[in-house]
Amino acid sequence: MTTPLTLTPGHAPDGTARLTAVGEIDMSNTAALAEALGRIEDRVVVDLTGVDYLDSAGLSVLFAHAGHIELVAAPLLRPVLDVSGLADLVTVHAGRAAGR
Repeated sequence: MTTPLTLTPGHAPDGTARLTAVGEIDMSNTAALAEALGRIEDRVVVDLTGVDYLDSAGLSVLFAHAGHIELVAAPLLRPVLDVSGLADLVTVHAGRAAGR
């Protein structure tokens, strides 16, 4: 069974590509995340403020795209990004969790 994850592509007001994720990112749906990131050739801001759970499979996808992503993450995910070392490779902007 696939864990619910909604991925919405778009653009910031300055034209930067943006991918907004809502739900949980785990091994059951990382292929969709990888596919969405693979379709964006330029720099992309990945908004994770609506993500409640991110496992090692999801981190692996983000690591694979570290050369062209920036992240926006709620405080809940920041320790995961720090401990994994991903925050050392990509810019992580503070965001607030959706609905809070």
